[in-house]
Amino acid sequence: MAALHQYDYLFAIGTIFAFLDAWNIGANDVANSWASSVSSRSVTYIQAMLGASIMEFGGALGVGGRVADTIRTKIVDIHAFDERPELLMLGMVCAVVASSCYLTMATRLGMPVSTTHSILGGVLGMGVGALGSGGVTWIGYHANGSIDIRQGVVQVFLAWIIAPVLAGTFAAAIFLITKYGVLLRSNPTAKGLVLVPIYFWFTASLIVMLLIWKGGDYKVDLHDGQIPGVIIATGAGWGLLMALFLVPWLYRVVVKEDWQLRSWHILQGPFLLRRGPVPPPPADFQGIVRNFYEGHLTREELDARKARFGAAGDLEGQGQVQDGAVAKDKAAVLSSDVSSPSINGDASAAPPQRKSLIGPKPDGPWYSGAYLWWFVKWLILRGVDQDVVGSQKDKSVLAGDVEEIHARAQHFDNRTEFLYTFLQVMTAAAASFTHGANDVANAVGPYATIYQIWSSGAIPGKKSNVPLWILGFGGVGIVIGLWTYGYHIMRNLGNRVTLMSPARGFSMELGSVITVIMATRLQLPVSTTQCITGAIVGVGLCNGDWRAINWRMVAWIYLGWFITVPAAGLISGILMGCITYAPHW
Repeated sequence: MAALHQYDYLFAIGTIFAFLDAWNIGANDVANSWASSVSSRSVTYIQAMLGASIMEFGGALGVGGRVADTIRTKIVDIHAFDERPELLMLGMVCAVVASSCYLTMATRLGMPVSTTHSILGGVLGMGVGALGSGGVTWIGYHANGSIDIRQGVVQVFLAWIIAPVLAGTFAAAIFLITKYGVLLRSNPTAKGLVLVPIYFWFTASLIVMLLIWKGGDYKVDLHDGQIPGVIIATGAGWGLLMALFLVPWLYRVVVKEDWQLRSWHILQGPFLLRRGPVPPPPADFQGIVRNFYEGHLTREELDARKARFGAAGDLEGQGQVQDGAVAKDKAAVLSSDVSSPSINGDASAAPPQRKSLIGPKPDGPWYSGAYLWWFVKWLILRGVDQDVVGSQKDKSVLAGDVEEIHARAQHFDNRTEFLYTFLQVMTAAAASFTHGANDVANAVGPYATIYQIWSSGAIPGKKSNVPLWILGFGGVGIVIGLWTYGYHIMRNLGNRVTLMSPARGFSMELGSVITVIMATRLQLPVSTTQCITGAIVGVGLCNGDWRAINWRMVAWIYLGWFITVPAAGLISGILMGCITYAPHW
């Protein structure tokens, strides 16, 4: 059949809003993978964005589902459009318009919502708008009459329960093993060095599992009996490499405090163990192990600071001290309590001043070379030149008193926490890769249908090839979204929910990755937002105090899940109904 060039305008509108949808996926969803790594100071925000850009685009283009269902969510009867394929094309345009508009609003308000359920709501709304409620599959059924939870609207409500509960359970189990097997033991650093290669083995196996199960533009020639062996052997090989090369370097740097070693010395592997005694460090040497709890007070420190503030306030109220003296006393209290004591490392040292990547706005006319260069840097780097960790301390209606929440979480040895920074980066990269592989379909699935109907004039089959350029189109949109506006959601998914540290963040991310991979295998459209939120709550509860979690923020996130499907569905349904049944002549 011929191309439907009379509907070029629909294809153009679909292209614009599909890109906006992908942009919002990057701006709203990518924080799920990297928020804990940035919040725990395992990586800087710019490092996280560089890593996320590579992994998201790689997952979208390499494993992003070259073969996709025409309607991924399986909630609309596609055969109802057989006689009028252009009506399905219009419906998909309405779905991406509704999804992208709702996501833009949610992202601006700082609501980490499910982009998976946003497009599902858009497809649901257009189905009702075009066909009525009878054209929507509310509950799926197998051929034998049994219920299929992987089809129909029922999968949305199940995902609200399944995703956070599973992710929270997995994350809590991993953290409890880490907490009681390493963090609370005598000489925890040595125990951690033993467990690190095992975690690397497990995480690498999960990534291989995704590549084999999810698939991509390649064929895996393995039968069912070989797949488990390949998964385990590949993960074991990676864990062995870490044991031979990374662990000796960590031992010298963390235990022996060998200040002369740099990151490239990892390649020396076991030969590092033959190095002699460590000479005294220079006077200005800061140490590689940072204080991961900097700015987070313990219960005792917070109570002491409040007591001293109260004393200063009493003096002020009695008029016994001048205003300037009181202000100076309060400033001294703040500066003395800005960091919690480091078990190793210099906690008393003032945190280094953050250096802006853009720099101050130069004086002079707009056409001057200095101003134009500054403006180019502002355009490219504004979205990553953000102090995400610092802004998480700001009080807001949703955040509440985060200091009080953080004070209820236990602080662990910084040297042991440092061991988990490498694991956390790996799990964040794996989560980002799986996110790109899974969620790119939210934008390109409906857009692929739009393109295929426009270019061929016919509805594509149930299984149809998605052109590689469409996957790249979605991947680019995701990367631009995270690069320009990802910081806005990342603020709310970090320390504003519970106290983050490398060991906690690693457990959260790994629990979320396991859940996403299970959902991919079972073909359930779970949301990465729901997975990481459940994982954060699961690990937060392992602090032993339920008040170590910001339940107000959790409720705000959950509210976003509830309104996503009806909000996107209403926008899409109204658009579809008005256009389909509008008077025409």
